[in-house]
Amino acid sequence: MTTSVISAAASTRTTASAQGSIELRQVRKTYGDVVAVDELDLVVEPGEFVTLLGPSGSGKTTTMMMVAGFEEHTSGSVLIDGKPVDSLPPRDRNLGVVFQNYALFPHMSARENVEFALRMRKIPKAERRQRADSALERVGLGKMGDRKPRQLSGGQQQRVALARSLVFNPAALLLDEPMAALDKRLREHMQEEIKTLQKSLGISVLFVTHDQDEAMAMSDRIVVMKDGRIVQSGPPEEVYNHPLTDWVASFLGDTNLIPCTVLERKDGEALVDLGGLGLGRVRDRGVTGEKYAVSIRPENLKFSSEASTDNCGKASLVSSTNLGATVRHRLTAGGHELQVRELSSDASGRPASGAELFVTWEPDKAQLLVLEQ
Repeated sequence: MTTSVISAAASTRTTASAQGSIELRQVRKTYGDVVAVDELDLVVEPGEFVTLLGPSGSGKTTTMMMVAGFEEHTSGSVLIDGKPVDSLPPRDRNLGVVFQNYALFPHMSARENVEFALRMRKIPKAERRQRADSALERVGLGKMGDRKPRQLSGGQQQRVALARSLVFNPAALLLDEPMAALDKRLREHMQEEIKTLQKSLGISVLFVTHDQDEAMAMSDRIVVMKDGRIVQSGPPEEVYNHPLTDWVASFLGDTNLIPCTVLERKDGEALVDLGGLGLGRVRDRGVTGEKYAVSIRPENLKFSSEASTDNCGKASLVSSTNLGATVRHRLTAGGHELQVRELSSDASGRPASGAELFVTWEPDKAQLLVLEQ
């Protein structure tokens, strides 16, 4: 997407940058005895890119559908720009929606698909054509308005769906796993384009995905959901580096989870008993005598050429797998299976499988977590 297209996109947006807030207050959704969403409180600020991240069945898509108006919540309230929209049908909520399958009409051209949103709003034909062409230009498809969906690639179809969702200048944009069907390279490219377009327009986005990398790359804030509840919310770096529970740590990327007991706490650190790995120091967030799990990301667990008294355990190398830019090592240590990930350039000269070595970590890279799993 060129700079000129992005600039044009920004200039055509007519809604004020202060608009676009989404709020859910104690929203609950049940299907008989099954609780899909449980008294959810959530706020998306104007211009914020918020991602609902969670496994299948966590309630993230149901939450988005209740915001859009395609699902009726059992209790609670949904507000757009501070006004309740509980009784409004989807077309009156002023929200752009892009679904996983794009939901394009196969018999319509790209332009006609984009115009459809305006036709439903009874916009005059001439204005519909002008605005649809402008929206297609906005997403880099200015010369493809006459093509049918079958004549477009997956990425181009996604752009048509985006143009259709933006053509009427919505207060906010809802994206339900819109890149799930794309290959890895195209998905990464579209992530950058969508994020760039979102920032240039200043539009609020509520995004649903189960892809952790996608959430990390695109979000201003990640909302992690499990069993219909929010279990953690914060900027991507905070949620990744400082998960609150062992489940969040495991779900958002790879990690080494080692059961432990807190022995003492001092100066922001906790001394913990790691069983077969001995004693170690970690970031303090516990109660003396209680059982927790220590989370150490694979990139934060380092090899050591010799034993040391602090944060060091003896390990046996099981296997090493070259992943291109990085190498993943699998080890056993003190009865635990561990992973170490390092740059390929740093992995040369590592011993063969079965060799004994030492692993170590910095206290501030080890998180003390509540056991939830």
